Amino acid sequence: MLDIADVSDQLTDFPYLQRDRLHTLQMNLGYLCNIACTHCHVDAGPKRTELMDWSTMATALDFIVAQNIVNLDVTGGSPEMNPYFREFMIEAKKTGVHLMDRCNPTIIEEPGYEWVAPFLAEHGVEVVASLPCYTSDNVDIQRGKGVFDASIAALRKLNALGYGQPGSGLELNLVYNPVAPVLPPSQKTLQADYERFLGERFGIVFNQLFTIANMPIKRYGHMLLRDGGFGEYMELLKSAYSAQNLPGVMCRGLVSVDWRGYVYDCDFNQMLEMPMAGEGAMHLRDLMSRDFERQPIAIGDHCYGCTAGQGSSCGGALN
Repeated sequence: MLDIADVSDQLTDFPYLQRDRLHTLQMNLGYLCNIACTHCHVDAGPKRTELMDWSTMATALDFIVAQNIVNLDVTGGSPEMNPYFREFMIEAKKTGVHLMDRCNPTIIEEPGYEWVAPFLAEHGVEVVASLPCYTSDNVDIQRGKGVFDASIAALRKLNALGYGQPGSGLELNLVYNPVAPVLPPSQKTLQADYERFLGERFGIVFNQLFTIANMPIKRYGHMLLRDGGFGEYMELLKSAYSAQNLPGVMCRGLVSVDWRGYVYDCDFNQMLEMPMAGEGAMHLRDLMSRDFERQPIAIGDHCYGCTAGQGSSCGGALN
């Protein structure tokens, strides 16, 4: 059977890209997660053991200062399951960087993790919470039985702490991923649907909805290969390519760090083990004084996922 790595290693006709000023450090604290979603491009789950150690986190703190990083975006797996999560976030806040946690909200309902929501609120961490639909059936299909109910309970706890509430300064953003191999609908229209349904049904409020296209890599890519839909999905992404999305793709101002401390142009390249353009494997400690601006970005066919239709990035639609 054709493997994702084989597809990604093929030559691509995606346009040349280069970096702007570096402003965001995205760190994958490990692949351990309390659930295993079908759309997960990280292939995270309860049996994964890869976790970032404190030495790598300390190097990242030095990098934040050396490079004048504005945003620290932590992800996983469930980043809160890393045993150094709290210590790292506390130390990072001392540098003045804006803290973002890509949170699987069900972790808040997991025994032993009751501290997560209060900790995030206490330290003013922006929460980016995955909720791939506002109906229970679609969420549970994608993420597992009972995930929707646990997510709703967690979002209510975040709201009670001030998240999403006007004037609180605690930002709560939700993330939508399609269930089927299709492009996300209009972010603006879908946000209105989320606000109406979650507000009327559960009293939940939030700041923004981010719509993100599913990437044809790792677990989601293998599912497409298994079902015979990989080629069709890639054709959809390519046919919907929009050049106006190129200036806003996340890799132009972000670097992605894996759990070992190695650096990539984006989170998706990290999962494909595609090193930075023109480089071999580079560790964070070797890039303290690197000038990233105007450097080329490693590209592949999966990049069409960020530029199709309204575009897709860690911050949602691009236009």
